[in-house]
Amino acid sequence: MDLGLKGKSALVLAASKGLGKAIATKLSEEGANVMLASRNEENLKSAQAEIKEKTKGYVDYVVCDITNPDSIKEMVEKTAKSFGTIDILVNNAGGPPAGVFDDFDDSAWQKAFELNLLSYVRSIREVLPYMRKQGGGKILNIASSSFKQPIDGLILSNTFRTGVLGLAKSLATELAKDKILINTLGPGRIGTDRLNELDKIEASKKGISIDEVRAAKEQTIPLGRYGLPEEFANIAVFLCSGANTYVTGQAFLVDGGMVRAF
Repeated sequence: MDLGLKGKSALVLAASKGLGKAIATKLSEEGANVMLASRNEENLKSAQAEIKEKTKGYVDYVVCDITNPDSIKEMVEKTAKSFGTIDILVNNAGGPPAGVFDDFDDSAWQKAFELNLLSYVRSIREVLPYMRKQGGGKILNIASSSFKQPIDGLILSNTFRTGVLGLAKSLATELAKDKILINTLGPGRIGTDRLNELDKIEASKKGISIDEVRAAKEQTIPLGRYGLPEEFANIAVFLCSGANTYVTGQAFLVDGGMVRAF
């Protein structure tokens, strides 16, 4: 299937590693021009070199603190200047700290809000003029399986990932007239550094090994294993591609069947 991505321009946030990097790599493989964004320039340089070597595509990067509105504005302006426009926005952000309600004060809630919800709002606001001018675009918000079923010990993530879902559902109606499609994608237990960190925290609390934590988690997944970032990226790239012409306002899980809720 031709995904219609050759020559398209994509801005991928939190793209120096993990799910963002996997999505950026797959977009580049399909012929898109890709701008990587992240806070850490060394990680960005490394990711850029790795993706370019693998795909031979046009891959650039921009350092961006997505909790800073000025930094987001500069990121979008650089992307548009480099590529001429922006066809695809992949909103993505690292997860907030693990913990329960009593662990967090107002400052922690505010930081999580700015990282995991307001950053998406701001990025969308900045790319919309380019997408409207060219007559369409694709926006994909990366969230979590917690928008369908809360995850114990991740109250900050549970709260704001669900907010991302509400944002996309609302915008799907507002942006339809502009031919801009927006969807939300939630990873289950995909093998990334973030998941390893959460497994370590759980192992420490329970006094067991990380391998024991992972084995127990895998038993809750019908497919019996953690997913690969590349598997998640395959679904993400389809939703961002020209092959997707009629899916908007929807939320999908890539979780190996783990979440059983309707």
